[in-house]
Amino acid sequence: MRIALSQLTTGPDPEANLAAVREGAGRAAEAGARLVAFPEATMACFGTPLAPLAQPLDGPWATEVRRIAADAGVVVVAGMFTPASGGRVTNTLLATGPGVEAAYDKIHLYDAFGFTESRTVAAGSEVVTIEVDGVRVGLATCYDIRFPELFRAHADAGARLTVVPASWGAGPGKREQWELLVRARALDATLWVAAVGQADPAASGLPVPERTPVGIGHSTVAGPDGTVRARLDEAPGLLIAEVDPAEADAVRRQIPVLANRRL
Repeated sequence: MRIALSQLTTGPDPEANLAAVREGAGRAAEAGARLVAFPEATMACFGTPLAPLAQPLDGPWATEVRRIAADAGVVVVAGMFTPASGGRVTNTLLATGPGVEAAYDKIHLYDAFGFTESRTVAAGSEVVTIEVDGVRVGLATCYDIRFPELFRAHADAGARLTVVPASWGAGPGKREQWELLVRARALDATLWVAAVGQADPAASGLPVPERTPVGIGHSTVAGPDGTVRARLDEAPGLLIAEVDPAEADAVRRQIPVLANRRL
């Protein structure tokens, strides 16, 4: 299955960001991709007040993403914010397109490196997978990548691929951690991991806010053996990759860590 990762820098205006989704979906379709993933916070970048712009899954922003996916004939996965109780929002992935309609609410909130996502965001609790052209695909978001249990849950649900939209915060060693974690999660669960990040704002010619996880780029596809198969640098770009679910099965026969678990 051919997939696409659309690495971009989103701004604070949800309507303006829809134009980037439309362009990325069109380019992915032209390249023959069946699924295109956009970063976490595609609806609006972090550093923006989230509660006033959050919309339900049947609101105008998600409805337009559905229209974009239908017009392009591809499954789109994109990060948005939906309303939650107590004035908070939920950090949600919308997955929509031919034969697919699902949403995943980020389970592990980024209360780390001096940032407290849980102040404004409510945590999800449900493991979510979708099916694209007969391939089971898990959904995870950014900080989730530090938690191998979620990726193994995807594998237990039949996934051969997990898609991870992110807005990875910059800092000493953070790029190295990003690559290490993408590769480790692929090897932990012996599945493909396709991790798409927000591009580095500086590489997009934009100012870089302080103490806000606005992205470093380096979107990466790792195979089920933990090797990097494709990646971008820090600048905006569209990454096209081929994912073979049969390879996940072959690696699981060779390295049966899922079958050998005792805990």
